[in-house]
Amino acid sequence: MGVLEGKVAFVTGAARGQGRSHARRLAEEGADVIAIDACATPGWLSYPLATEEDLARTVRDVEATGRRIVARRADVRDAGAVEAALKEGIAELGGRLDVACANAAIISQPKATWEIDVEEFRELVDVTLTGTFITLKAVVPHMIAAGNGGSIILTSSGAALVNGPGFADYKAAKSGVLSLTRTLACELAGHFIRVNAVCPTAVDTPMIQNETVYRAFRPDLAEPGREDVAGGFREMNLLPIPWVEPADVSNAIAWLASDAARYVTGVTLPIDAGNALKC
Repeated sequence: MGVLEGKVAFVTGAARGQGRSHARRLAEEGADVIAIDACATPGWLSYPLATEEDLARTVRDVEATGRRIVARRADVRDAGAVEAALKEGIAELGGRLDVACANAAIISQPKATWEIDVEEFRELVDVTLTGTFITLKAVVPHMIAAGNGGSIILTSSGAALVNGPGFADYKAAKSGVLSLTRTLACELAGHFIRVNAVCPTAVDTPMIQNETVYRAFRPDLAEPGREDVAGGFREMNLLPIPWVEPADVSNAIAWLASDAARYVTGVTLPIDAGNALKC
């Protein structure tokens, strides 16, 4: 018996990376999963996002644990699509919703604030912050109506906790996610719905493992790769590692979703190898 046996979890951005890891980890603890992902990449983004084939891989991973999954292609910016996928999943998986992981986000290139393109800024904030709000707007009424309490976990970022140049759009969006966390924790406490945020340092996913990031860290090299940038990432953390694994974040989310954290709400939990202390 897992610590989430008989529960249903909703995960956004679930096709790969942290989202896939969260879906799989929650399933390992006994939860059935509703998973969505846009499976599309904005034209200006410097790294490719997940595909429908990636989402199908998440389905296989969850089903391999013996749990059920309802996976749909839905963009978190589309309130109608998010609500439709959520309703369909809840109906198919027994009429309840216990856990929600608002994970979907994108990141920009490291530019000075005044050099960020206005439309790119808008789209990043629309996905990363407004998409989180839309997810919450869909999730909360279902949890309140069920009357079973619940756990909502928002993915912010270590970037929202430290100072430094670059990524103003991403930092602003992820800081907004922390404000949503604290506000909702106050609003939902009477329903015994807990709301918390995780703030990872760099995570070993395609969001950082891509050519654009490599070149930003090592402009002195013609074709920098993963090992060439590891030292630079390691310098950001107090513990001597360059990045954490998706499973490290998923383990924290599984704990926050469980009754082991039944009185934990409104917290900002860094999974950051001491990054906030180092910076």
